[in-house]
Amino acid sequence: MSQRIALEQVAADAVDLVRAFRDNGEVSFTDVPLADARANYLKACAANGLASEAVAKVDTLAYPVAQGSAALRLYRPAGSAADALTPWVLFIHGGGWVIGNLDSHDSLCRRLANQSGASVVAVDYRLAPEHPFPVPLDDCLAALRFVRDNASALRLDLENAVVAGDSAGGNMATVLANHPAYQVEGVAFKAQVLFYPVTDLTASLGSYQRITEGFSLTAKSMYWFREQYVPAGQDLSDARLSPLLHAEGRTQPDLFILTAGHDPLADEGIAYAAAAASAGTAVVHHHLPRHAHGVMTSAGKIESGQRLLAEAAGFIAACTQVSR
Repeated sequence: MSQRIALEQVAADAVDLVRAFRDNGEVSFTDVPLADARANYLKACAANGLASEAVAKVDTLAYPVAQGSAALRLYRPAGSAADALTPWVLFIHGGGWVIGNLDSHDSLCRRLANQSGASVVAVDYRLAPEHPFPVPLDDCLAALRFVRDNASALRLDLENAVVAGDSAGGNMATVLANHPAYQVEGVAFKAQVLFYPVTDLTASLGSYQRITEGFSLTAKSMYWFREQYVPAGQDLSDARLSPLLHAEGRTQPDLFILTAGHDPLADEGIAYAAAAASAGTAVVHHHLPRHAHGVMTSAGKIESGQRLLAEAAGFIAACTQVSR
């Protein structure tokens, strides 16, 4: 049986946010109507996220998906010439496949573009439960194909691509980087950047037993996200849902991965980094033992998030040979 993690065990730069969450009744995404959960997430990202930075250019574009269209947003880094061919990052936002959008991660994408020197293409995939698995993932694949087909007009260098994402977005990012059915001819990712990714939706590792209360993401809320995203009867060991279970012996694109100790996803992220390294992948793994899930979308208040985002940007610059 888990024990409540004391505030004394939370990192100094994160303890105020955790204390406020607990003092306000620990209201979870599961405790309010879905529309409220989505609105509350946007408010939290705006209140706790990075300050918005100016970039050279921002374009929000429609791209085709099955039975409709979705949106993506292109950020060109500050200082880049309008006609310059830039490296690029396909960024897939987190939120359990259920919450989040282009605005929730806007300031993060701006900072990542400016610090890496790469353009960032953020994907606004359709959300569950209205659009359950595999729709969000297939939307990300459609966005990748759209970028491939329009790379010249968008001034993006297809040979210098990285895929990135946080949480559920990290899950879909690593699927795009590794799953045979999600490879796009003409795009070979040089690297992947995963911030506390979902890699095992079977929820079989010990951090699900440790993180059960006191934080905005717990085992209970992860089970709720899984219920919204995954149709009944779906095999949770599917490589598109649980890439960890298929990672042994598989060399991957260079990997930057961040994990947090007070996160139900901690153990699967650690195991994913280890499996990739054991298979011969170049891995940069940062573990924050006293932090919780959501460091990046709270980086305006959590200094460690700013520091690790700068580390990730440097990794992207090195992988894409950008001189900064």
